[in-house]
Amino acid sequence: MDTKTLLTESEMPTHWYNIQADLPRPAEPPLHPGTHQPAGPDDLSPIFPMGLIAQEMSQERYIEIPDQVQDIYRIWRPTPLYRAHRLEKELGTPAKIYFKYEGTSPAGSHKPNTAVAQAYYNKQEGVKRITTETGAGQWGSAMAMACSFMGIECKVYMVGVSYDQKPYRKSMMETWGAEVLSSPTDTTNSGRAISAQDPNSPGSLGIAISEAVEEAAGRDDTNYALGSVLNHVLMHQSVIGQEVRAQMEKLDAYPDTVIGCVGGGSSFGGISFPFIKDKLDGKDIQFIAVEPEACPTITRGKYTYDFGDTGQMTPLVKMHTLGHTFVPPPIHAGGLRYHGMAPLISLLVDLGLIEARAIHQNAVFRSAITLARTEGMISAPEPAHALAVAIDEALKCKETGEEKNILFLLCGHGNFDLSSYDAYLSGSLKDYSLPDEQIERNLAAVPQF
Repeated sequence: MDTKTLLTESEMPTHWYNIQADLPRPAEPPLHPGTHQPAGPDDLSPIFPMGLIAQEMSQERYIEIPDQVQDIYRIWRPTPLYRAHRLEKELGTPAKIYFKYEGTSPAGSHKPNTAVAQAYYNKQEGVKRITTETGAGQWGSAMAMACSFMGIECKVYMVGVSYDQKPYRKSMMETWGAEVLSSPTDTTNSGRAISAQDPNSPGSLGIAISEAVEEAAGRDDTNYALGSVLNHVLMHQSVIGQEVRAQMEKLDAYPDTVIGCVGGGSSFGGISFPFIKDKLDGKDIQFIAVEPEACPTITRGKYTYDFGDTGQMTPLVKMHTLGHTFVPPPIHAGGLRYHGMAPLISLLVDLGLIEARAIHQNAVFRSAITLARTEGMISAPEPAHALAVAIDEALKCKETGEEKNILFLLCGHGNFDLSSYDAYLSGSLKDYSLPDEQIERNLAAVPQF
């Protein structure tokens, strides 16, 4: 009876939740990349609209979602919550496994939750063009769609390895009117510098960010949009967790464990932040952030100030980082190939409120196949990281007999990731283990304070 739980449009959140109002201690401020002094609104205004800058720094607990943004959200929101009965039976676990599914958006992921909001605030301030980066293409697709809704030009720098691995995401972006380039390009100083160092560079999110920021900073009609990491981005994603709360209340249930994948942190923040306030108030609830072994930002990185991009043009933020020069191996979870982590998630890890785990991509796809053959959902590689740990936790319950409620976020479908599944099914998918010396070498380039 509780296989699929829906909300009505009238139950869709009308406000974003801002966890900054409830933190035990405030997050460290971003620093100007040149002076290393705290960055103020004027320092961010060359690439962001003031409406988003205000949200980035806000301490208000709830911020109203504009009517036009809510109207667009209604195309796919509220999204369904599923109880994975068939997966539970396959595992033989007494645990109840729930997953929130964001693959029903037109772009196929959770990313439009912030893309639409960012396009709206840029439109309100008369911005004509937006540049952005994308890893696996989910964010670029969402931004392309949002810009088409708002009548704004969109230019996407897509990480080169994903540009080659996922051509249909490029097709989606172009269908919505965006221009898509394989990063690093020869059109920016940042891209040319990287190509001069490594003509065969697979690209990285840090490199693509540098290219997009460089273009936005150099044109008066252009702003930059980021799909993860920043405070306002995670706040926009809080619609996910707020809906889950309402859906689980309908089932008279509450999660014991909340699991999400992390690259920059937007989807994990979206599902977890509305529940973290409960933990701060004394509720016994576990949060697990899952990242790739090939890009172990939290589990093997350093919590310190670092640049968000390879070219050192963005503000420095205090976060878990592998170093802004780090270029991850070409794993298929392109959306998780980022050297840094959202400052808010990094702070919560530092406070002991969130734990992190890293897993290899063969284990990820093994779990994704299990989900596909039990529940029918073909997961994107990124949220399949969360799925893998959800299965691990359910198997622990099988051993102990504990009847836990396990909740994970399936933040996007894998319909354009089938070449990745082909690689797994053919046995050609490779796991990557990073040597300590490689991580230490990249961390040595992090600014020292």
